[in-house]
Amino acid sequence: MLASLFPTPPRPETKLFPAFVANLPDLSGKTIAITGCTSGTGLVLAETCADRGARVVMLNRTSPRAEAALARVQARGDASWVPCDLQRFDAVREAAAQLRATVPDGLDVLCNNAGVMGLPDEATPDGFDVQMQANHLSHFLLTSAVWPLLAAAADARGEARVVNHSSGARKAPSAPLQARYLQRNGGDLGGDGWPGMSRWRRYQQSKLANLLFTYALHDRIAGARPAYAGRVKSVCAHPGPTDSGLQGKTAQAGGTRLLDRYVLWRTLRAAQSVEDGTMGIARACCAPDVESGDFYGPVGSGQGGPAERLPPERDAAAEALLWDESLAAVGIDSFFG
Repeated sequence: MLASLFPTPPRPETKLFPAFVANLPDLSGKTIAITGCTSGTGLVLAETCADRGARVVMLNRTSPRAEAALARVQARGDASWVPCDLQRFDAVREAAAQLRATVPDGLDVLCNNAGVMGLPDEATPDGFDVQMQANHLSHFLLTSAVWPLLAAAADARGEARVVNHSSGARKAPSAPLQARYLQRNGGDLGGDGWPGMSRWRRYQQSKLANLLFTYALHDRIAGARPAYAGRVKSVCAHPGPTDSGLQGKTAQAGGTRLLDRYVLWRTLRAAQSVEDGTMGIARACCAPDVESGDFYGPVGSGQGGPAERLPPERDAAAEALLWDESLAAVGIDSFFG
């Protein structure tokens, strides 16, 4: 019944990505680490960076899909894999330790791309909401843990970048950041009862957190590590509506209610291809004209298109809340060590 009401649209054609990629610079000598790159925008980004000569480090959970993705990228260039489960802080710390051991010459780009969407209201082993921990808190911890590698790349080659991947969902349904979504309240935030809006609220909060983290990190580098201001760049992107495969994972994880199917159908009906949806993070990671604090993505609401530099969406109080709650959640006193 739901499938007949909201049929799956045809796969969109890639229109913009080939010309966009042709203008990206050579990335030889750079090391780029990407989370969540077994499929979707993360895999397209990994392949693109390998094609342009970068050393690519793929941070994915252990699975046959991770092995297959690694083989695909290795067929195009220099790629390696570091196991990383973003639903466990201990696994994130282990991944960071492996990165520090294997890329001692520095990390030019950390792309915090991985994300989950519309999952049931469950707690991670650490006690947090599954969407907030995977989409933001673990990336916050990972970025802190590899800060020495980012600083080393900036010292050796002039700059490094942290690139966070947000979403148009940061505004839908619109709401300011709330501390309870960043706290150890997994399983108690709601989202599985009729009509199911709370699971999308939890997703909205996590994608808003990605953008707020970008701005907060930009400011705190300038305040706490001024020698790296403008040299370790904190950047964000969003893909616009994109047929990335994330929607199918939502359905497999229980997103089968009327509201869930409508949200997925509405997104896919307007979606651009996964390649075209990768332009935002690819520009943020690879383009030469990127400044710290920049935000890239299609212009407009719910539309695809080229990745343009977007107006800032600053909220000082929300950024401070995000920073303090994230430090407390991951159990660190000082982000920069």
